[in-house]
Amino acid sequence: MIGCLIGEVFALEAPTVLLNVNGVGYEIDTPLSTFCQLQKGQKVTLWTHLVVREDAQQLYGFSDAQEKTIFRTLLKVNGVGPKMALGILSTLSVELLVHTIEHDDINTLVKVPGVGKKTAERLMIELRDRFKTLAQGTSTAATMPQIQFAANSPVAEAEAALQSLGYKPLEAQKAVAAVKADYTESADIIRAALKSMMK
Repeated sequence: MIGCLIGEVFALEAPTVLLNVNGVGYEIDTPLSTFCQLQKGQKVTLWTHLVVREDAQQLYGFSDAQEKTIFRTLLKVNGVGPKMALGILSTLSVELLVHTIEHDDINTLVKVPGVGKKTAERLMIELRDRFKTLAQGTSTAATMPQIQFAANSPVAEAEAALQSLGYKPLEAQKAVAAVKADYTESADIIRAALKSMMK
Protein backbone atom coordinates (compact mmCIF):
# COMPACT_ATOMS: atom_id res chain seq x y z
CA MET A 1 0.00 0.00 0.00
CA ILE A 2 1.23 3.49 -0.85
CA GLY A 3 0.64 5.59 2.26
CA CYS A 4 2.03 8.89 1.04
CA LEU A 5 4.09 10.35 -1.78
CA ILE A 6 6.67 13.12 -1.53
CA GLY A 7 7.55 14.84 -4.77
CA GLU A 8 7.28 17.86 -7.03
CA VAL A 9 4.08 18.95 -8.74
CA PHE A 10 4.73 18.44 -12.46
CA ALA A 11 1.29 19.27 -13.87
CA LEU A 12 -2.20 20.19 -12.70
CA GLU A 13 -5.49 19.43 -14.40
CA ALA A 14 -8.41 19.53 -11.98
CA PRO A 15 -8.89 17.38 -10.06
CA THR A 16 -5.73 15.45 -11.03
CA VAL A 17 -2.16 16.28 -10.06
CA LEU A 18 0.84 14.70 -11.76
CA LEU A 19 3.46 14.28 -9.04
CA ASN A 20 7.08 13.67 -9.97
CA VAL A 21 8.60 11.33 -7.39
CA ASN A 22 12.25 10.66 -8.23
CA GLY A 23 11.55 10.68 -11.96
CA VAL A 24 8.31 8.67 -11.81
CA GLY A 25 5.08 10.56 -12.51
CA TYR A 26 2.10 9.54 -10.38
CA GLU A 27 -1.39 10.61 -11.45
CA ILE A 28 -3.32 11.39 -8.28
CA ASP A 29 -6.95 12.49 -8.04
CA THR A 30 -7.52 15.01 -5.26
CA PRO A 31 -10.43 16.85 -3.68
CA LEU A 32 -10.50 20.53 -4.61
CA SER A 33 -9.59 21.41 -1.03
CA THR A 34 -6.19 19.84 -1.74
CA PHE A 35 -5.95 20.74 -5.43
CA CYS A 36 -6.40 24.46 -4.76
CA GLN A 37 -3.32 24.47 -2.51
CA LEU A 38 -0.99 23.13 -5.18
CA GLN A 39 1.11 24.90 -7.78
CA LYS A 40 3.47 23.65 -10.46
CA GLY A 41 7.02 23.11 -9.22
CA GLN A 42 5.97 22.93 -5.57
CA LYS A 43 7.41 20.14 -3.43
CA VAL A 44 4.60 18.49 -1.49
CA THR A 45 3.62 15.49 0.57
CA LEU A 46 0.32 13.90 -0.41
CA TRP A 47 -1.30 11.33 1.86
CA THR A 48 -2.59 8.67 -0.50
CA HIS A 49 -5.22 5.96 -0.76
CA LEU A 50 -4.92 3.32 -3.48
CA VAL A 51 -8.03 1.78 -5.01
CA VAL A 52 -7.41 -1.43 -6.95
CA ARG A 53 -10.03 -2.73 -9.36
CA GLU A 54 -10.02 -5.34 -12.08
CA ASP A 55 -9.62 -2.74 -14.82
CA ALA A 56 -7.68 0.01 -13.06
CA GLN A 57 -5.57 1.18 -10.15
CA GLN A 58 -6.34 4.69 -8.94
CA LEU A 59 -4.46 6.86 -6.47
CA TYR A 60 -6.25 9.49 -4.40
CA GLY A 61 -4.26 12.14 -2.58
CA PHE A 62 -4.87 14.54 0.29
CA SER A 63 -3.00 17.44 1.83
CA ASP A 64 -3.24 16.00 5.34
CA ALA A 65 -3.81 12.69 7.08
CA GLN A 66 -7.15 13.79 8.56
CA GLU A 67 -8.68 14.39 5.13
CA LYS A 68 -7.45 10.95 4.06
CA THR A 69 -9.10 9.43 7.14
CA ILE A 70 -12.39 11.17 6.32
CA PHE A 71 -12.18 9.90 2.73
CA ARG A 72 -11.68 6.33 3.90
CA THR A 73 -14.54 6.70 6.36
CA LEU A 74 -16.83 7.91 3.59
CA LEU A 75 -15.91 4.89 1.45
CA LYS A 76 -17.24 2.60 4.18
CA VAL A 77 -20.73 4.02 3.70
CA ASN A 78 -22.87 1.81 1.47
CA GLY A 79 -23.32 3.42 -1.94
CA VAL A 80 -20.44 5.89 -1.60
CA GLY A 81 -17.57 5.35 -4.03
CA PRO A 82 -14.33 7.30 -4.51
CA LYS A 83 -15.87 9.81 -6.92
CA MET A 84 -18.69 10.71 -4.55
CA ALA A 85 -16.32 10.84 -1.57
CA LEU A 86 -14.08 13.27 -3.49
CA GLY A 87 -17.14 15.31 -4.42
CA ILE A 88 -18.20 15.56 -0.78
CA LEU A 89 -14.72 16.65 0.35
CA SER A 90 -14.45 19.11 -2.54
CA THR A 91 -17.78 20.73 -1.77
CA LEU A 92 -17.66 20.67 2.04
CA SER A 93 -14.62 21.32 4.20
CA VAL A 94 -13.83 18.68 6.82
CA GLU A 95 -15.12 21.05 9.50
CA LEU A 96 -18.39 21.73 7.67
CA LEU A 97 -18.90 18.03 6.91
CA VAL A 98 -18.46 17.10 10.58
CA HIS A 99 -20.80 19.94 11.61
CA THR A 100 -23.36 18.85 8.99
CA ILE A 101 -23.38 15.26 10.26
CA GLU A 102 -23.55 16.31 13.92
CA HIS A 103 -26.53 18.58 13.30
CA ASP A 104 -28.44 16.29 10.91
CA ASP A 105 -28.26 18.95 8.19
CA ILE A 106 -29.53 16.93 5.24
CA ASN A 107 -30.22 20.10 3.24
CA THR A 108 -26.50 20.83 3.05
CA LEU A 109 -25.57 17.27 2.10
CA VAL A 110 -28.04 17.02 -0.78
CA LYS A 111 -26.43 20.05 -2.42
CA VAL A 112 -23.34 17.92 -3.12
CA PRO A 113 -23.46 16.57 -6.71
CA GLY A 114 -24.64 12.96 -6.77
CA VAL A 115 -25.90 12.92 -3.17
CA GLY A 116 -29.65 12.39 -3.03
CA LYS A 117 -31.88 12.36 0.00
CA LYS A 118 -31.51 8.60 0.63
CA THR A 119 -27.72 8.76 0.40
CA ALA A 120 -27.68 11.81 2.68
CA GLU A 121 -29.79 9.99 5.27
CA ARG A 122 -27.49 6.96 5.09
CA LEU A 123 -24.45 9.22 5.56
CA MET A 124 -26.06 10.78 8.62
CA ILE A 125 -26.78 7.42 10.24
CA GLU A 126 -23.47 5.73 9.47
CA LEU A 127 -21.13 8.66 10.13
CA ARG A 128 -22.62 10.22 13.26
CA ASP A 129 -20.71 8.10 15.77
CA ARG A 130 -17.52 7.97 13.73
CA PHE A 131 -17.36 11.75 13.46
CA LYS A 132 -17.80 12.48 17.17
CA THR A 133 -14.10 11.96 17.85
CA LEU A 134 -13.06 13.88 14.75
CA ALA A 135 -15.10 16.93 15.76
CA GLN A 136 -12.84 17.59 18.73
CA GLY A 137 -9.71 17.88 16.60
CA THR A 138 -10.92 20.09 13.76
CA SER A 139 -10.09 23.75 13.36
CA THR A 140 -12.65 26.17 12.06
CA ALA A 141 -10.79 28.57 9.81
CA ALA A 142 -8.77 26.85 7.11
CA THR A 143 -7.77 29.31 4.40
CA MET A 144 -6.33 28.52 1.02
CA PRO A 145 -3.20 30.30 -0.23
CA GLN A 146 -3.33 32.37 -3.39
CA ILE A 147 -1.98 30.32 -6.29
CA GLN A 148 -1.42 30.46 -10.04
CA PHE A 149 -2.48 27.58 -12.24
CA ALA A 150 -0.14 26.57 -14.98
CA ALA A 151 -2.21 25.62 -18.00
CA ASN A 152 -5.75 26.90 -18.62
CA SER A 153 -7.28 30.29 -17.90
CA PRO A 154 -8.68 30.69 -14.37
CA VAL A 155 -12.24 30.54 -15.72
CA ALA A 156 -11.64 27.37 -17.76
CA GLU A 157 -9.84 25.76 -14.82
CA ALA A 158 -12.71 26.56 -12.47
CA GLU A 159 -15.33 25.22 -14.88
CA ALA A 160 -13.35 21.99 -15.38
CA ALA A 161 -12.96 21.56 -11.63
CA LEU A 162 -16.70 21.91 -11.02
CA GLN A 163 -17.50 19.47 -13.83
CA SER A 164 -15.09 16.97 -12.31
CA LEU A 165 -17.28 17.07 -9.18
CA GLY A 166 -20.33 16.05 -11.17
CA TYR A 167 -21.89 19.41 -11.95
CA LYS A 168 -23.29 19.68 -15.48
CA PRO A 169 -21.33 21.93 -17.90
CA LEU A 170 -24.09 24.56 -17.98
CA GLU A 171 -24.32 24.57 -14.17
CA ALA A 172 -20.56 25.02 -13.90
CA GLN A 173 -20.48 27.77 -16.51
CA LYS A 174 -23.36 29.64 -14.87
CA ALA A 175 -21.83 29.43 -11.39
CA VAL A 176 -18.40 30.56 -12.62
CA ALA A 177 -19.88 33.37 -14.73
CA ALA A 178 -21.67 34.73 -11.66
CA VAL A 179 -18.47 35.18 -9.65
CA LYS A 180 -15.57 35.43 -12.13
CA ALA A 181 -15.64 39.24 -12.30
CA ASP A 182 -14.71 39.46 -8.64
CA TYR A 183 -11.66 37.16 -8.73
CA THR A 184 -8.52 36.61 -10.79
CA GLU A 185 -7.30 33.32 -9.30
CA SER A 186 -8.75 29.91 -10.19
CA ALA A 187 -8.84 28.79 -6.56
CA ASP A 188 -10.88 31.86 -5.57
CA ILE A 189 -13.32 31.37 -8.46
CA ILE A 190 -13.79 27.70 -7.57
CA ARG A 191 -14.46 28.45 -3.90
CA ALA A 192 -16.86 31.29 -4.69
CA ALA A 193 -18.74 29.25 -7.30
CA LEU A 194 -19.10 26.32 -4.89
CA LYS A 195 -20.31 28.64 -2.17
CA SER A 196 -22.93 30.16 -4.48
CA MET A 197 -24.22 26.73 -5.44
CA MET A 198 -24.50 25.69 -1.80
CA LYS A 199 -26.89 28.55 -1.01
